[in-house]
Order: sequence, then structure tokens, then C-alpha cells
Amino acid sequence: MKRSVLTTILLSLAFVLVAQERYVNPVLHMDYSDPDVCRVGDDYYMTASSFNCFPGLPILHSRDLVHWTLVGSALTDYPGPDWDGDREVFHKSVQHGNGVWAPAIRFHEGWFYIFCGDPDRGIFMVKTQDPCGRWEDPVWVVKAKGFIDPCPLWDEDGRAWLSHAAAGSRAGLKSIIFVAPMSPDGTHLLGPSCIVFDGHRTQPTIEGTKFYRRNGLYYIFAPAGGVSTGWQTVLRANDPFGPYEERIVMAAAEGTINGPHQGGWVETPSGESWFLHFQDKGAYGRIVHLQPMTWREDGWPLIGEDPDGDGVGQPVASWPAPYRVIPGQVRNDDQRQARPDRVSQGPYGLPMEWQYPAVPSPYWHYALPGGGIRLYSVVQASGDDLWNCPNLLLHKFTAERFSVSARLCFHPNPQLDVRGETAGFLVSGDDMAGFLLTDGESGATLCSFDCLEASGRQMGKGPELAFFPYDDSREVTLWVRLEVRAWPTDTPVPEAMCYFFYSLDGEHYKRLDFPFKARPESWIGAKFGFFCNRPAPKNDAGWLDILDLTINNNPR
Repeated sequence: MKRSVLTTILLSLAFVLVAQERYVNPVLHMDYSDPDVCRVGDDYYMTASSFNCFPGLPILHSRDLVHWTLVGSALTDYPGPDWDGDREVFHKSVQHGNGVWAPAIRFHEGWFYIFCGDPDRGIFMVKTQDPCGRWEDPVWVVKAKGFIDPCPLWDEDGRAWLSHAAAGSRAGLKSIIFVAPMSPDGTHLLGPSCIVFDGHRTQPTIEGTKFYRRNGLYYIFAPAGGVSTGWQTVLRANDPFGPYEERIVMAAAEGTINGPHQGGWVETPSGESWFLHFQDKGAYGRIVHLQPMTWREDGWPLIGEDPDGDGVGQPVASWPAPYRVIPGQVRNDDQRQARPDRVSQGPYGLPMEWQYPAVPSPYWHYALPGGGIRLYSVVQASGDDLWNCPNLLLHKFTAERFSVSARLCFHPNPQLDVRGETAGFLVSGDDMAGFLLTDGESGATLCSFDCLEASGRQMGKGPELAFFPYDDSREVTLWVRLEVRAWPTDTPVPEAMCYFFYSLDGEHYKRLDFPFKARPESWIGAKFGFFCNRPAPKNDAGWLDILDLTINNNPR
């Protein structure tokens, strides 16, 4: 009896000393579509699709798979050497939904590699020895229209392979998986791509390949069934070229997340398996979930939990975390950082969480020494057409419920013979809305605007909200605030309802009468941001200063 009591006390003490926390999905409520992950030592690195947005190929770091920090970007220009004609296209116009699709990140012989597809050009590779630093210029591995979702695999014998899928919109064929032999340095293929799996009957729209080898077998992880309605499939074979067996290893069940879609498998240093994937959450974008993963005795993986024992997992809402908390151990619950000295500033001199919808020009912005960002009105753009405006400075939605506030100082160029420079604050997507400041002869006017079906319709302006007569400084100051709330809250994919506020003194705010329902655009979630444009060419520019910017997640 005494021994039993002592054992109980010791077990209880052990539980107190080493307690395993639970995490809650999503682990990253931001638009990081098509995530893939690799581990080097105790560090995990994730990348994701960036489409037409720059900087592209984001690099995120974690020590526990739950807390992630944006630490860099692998792509700062597009396309790259010898593609000057295409570079001009990407600098001057917005290629909505095009560009960088579904990357894979791997570490091999001291180098980090990212392979990604452009549906109109082929497959590219970038590499580095410092994932938080500068990545080498892209290498054009395969020139082909319609090749997407590539993933490299280096075999134990030194041979290399590349898997990929096909975009039906470009290739005229989808639901198929390819494998090709690749040079060990990852720069080119050694033979043609061959179809190794046809999913038309059982795995429609199979894509998003992730190529692995385990216990002598080749595995291709690939989602099927569509982004918001599909499931996770795994293919298995004794040879890279098949024939492949197939198995569904995770699917949505009633009450779980929709999809679940594309992602990657990673092992912890202790040998535990985990799977990161995205959920399509409408205007919030494609947010990141973490699932436990186990290998069955029959050699097939199971992702998530399997309450009915049918061998097909379902997503978990919460689960014991991949780390354990020891009393006295210090953990940063906000976000862990790999290189704190590099986290704050991106490749263009701005905080790296900001992106443009096109390759930026060095003339577009200035990081103010005292904090803040200055946008110059160097782009000649119609004030009514923000859809095709390449110099929108944009930020992903940061949570299901969040707020943004900023002080804006608009200083239009006094040299312009024709008035009409514009600046403002907006939520962007297939629909757009926000505030617009317009330069006039004696002052600037403030109005609200919206643009529904933004790709095909010009801006609709609301009534004048305020007029700012110019003094000698010709500078206009305005405070703006945005509140985003999910509605209804009891659905896996709620609407993102946006409420706009403005103030002329920084203390007393007025809310616009209408709530705006944000919408995603092509493959990308809605974003908030700022702009500053001119109506005509001139040899100097005005500007918009963005000051005192504050983002507050989950405000009361």
C-alpha cells in the first residue's frame, strides 16, 4: 500500500515537472497557401505560395511547429536573369493569380532548396546556405507551360528526382502526377517528365506533390478533390516511376475544417511525425493547421485522429503540442525567432510582412528614420482603378478578429499643373473599399469608396466626408481605423466583416454607415493597405506618410 502511494506521488510529481501543453488550430491564422516544411537540427523552416506578390516565397521559422516567425523571403525579383521581357511585365502590371505557385523546401548537403512552379513558364529553383539571408537567383529548371507543384527528392544512392502536377487551365489536362529524373544539383532534368499516376476516376484534381522516401518505399503526398472540398491522398511505390498504390489518409468530417488541403510532412528530432497544411478560409485566405501523424503497421500514414478506426484521419481542433514545458524553462509564446536581428526589415527596406502585388520599384517607398513608411506618388494610375495598380502596399489579414489604426499625412506635389493626386487606405480583394484623399486646387477632399467586382468595374465614390484647406505646408493629416470581425462565428468559413472609421483629430472617430464584406481574389485572401498615385507624369512626386501603425489581434 505504501509503495502504491509513493508511486502515485512520484508519477504526479513527474507530470507536474514535465507537462505537455495543447495547441489549438490554426497555428497560423494568416494567408500562407500551400505550405511546405523541412527541419534542420532543432529548427523548422516553412515556405508558401506567393503568386504575384513581392517579396515572394516567404520563409518562416519555428522551434516547435506551433509558433512561427517570418524571417525572410527567397524571391525579391521576378523572373530573373535572361528574362528581361518578363521582368518588365511584372514591374509594370499586376498579374493577379499568376507567378509563384506551390513551392517545396528541402535541405540537402548543406544547402536549402526551394522548387516552385509558374503555370505559364515552368519550374524554378532557388537555393541558399542561410535561409534567413539572401537566396541565389532563380534557376529555370524546366521550361514548360502547365507544370506546377514540384518537389525534389534526393535518393540514398545520390540520384535525384522531381515530382510535379499539371494545371488544367494551362495544360488542358489535370488530375495527373509526373516524375522525372533530375541532376543532383537540382538545375535541370536528366530525362522527360512521365505520368506515374492518373487520378481522374479516384483522385480528381490531384496536385500539390510532396515526394519522400521511407523504409525503401517512395511516397507522394498529394491533395485531391478540390481546395475547399477535398482530402489528403498518399501514393506509394517501390520505384519512383511506380506503379503507385493510393490511399486517402485524411478527410474532412462533420464539424471539422473544410478541405483539408495541401501541406508537408516533417519529423521532430525525437522521431514524431507531424503534418502542416492549409484550410481555405475565404477572405481570411489559406490559413495553416498542424496535424499529428502516425505510421501504421501496414506502412501507410494516418493524419489527424481516427475516432471511427477506418484508417482515414480527420483534422484535429486541438492536440498535445510537439513540445513539453519544464518549470523554469523560458519560452516565447508570441513567436520564436531564428535571427532576431533580421526579422524586422525585409529586402526592400520595409518590414517584411508588407507586400506589393507586383515587383516593386525602388522609387515607390522610403522607410522613415523615426518609424513609419512614406509612399511616393510616382506611379501614374487612374484614381478609379486600383485593381491594376502595382504599388499598393498590402498586408495579410492577421486573425479572425483584428483591428488596424494609423495616422496618415498626405502631402501632394505642389508642382503638378493638374491637380488630382490620390492617396488612401483600403481593403483589397475581388471587392475593394476604403478611404480616398484627393488633391484639389485649394485643399484635399476625403470620401469613402467601394469597388465591387474590382477587376471589371471602376470605383464608386461616396459623399464628401471632409475638406482639408491647404496651409503653407500643404499637408493633410487623417487618422483611420479598420476593425475586422468574423460573422457568423459558428461556421468553419465565416465572412470577414470590415468596419471603417476616420478621425480628424485622432480622438473622435466616425464610423462609415456600411459594413464591408471582404472577399478573396485569385488564390489570395483579402488584405489591407495603403496607396499614393498621380494622374499625370511629372518630374517630382507627392507622398503619403503612414505613421503610428498599430495592429491588434483579437481586440475586445
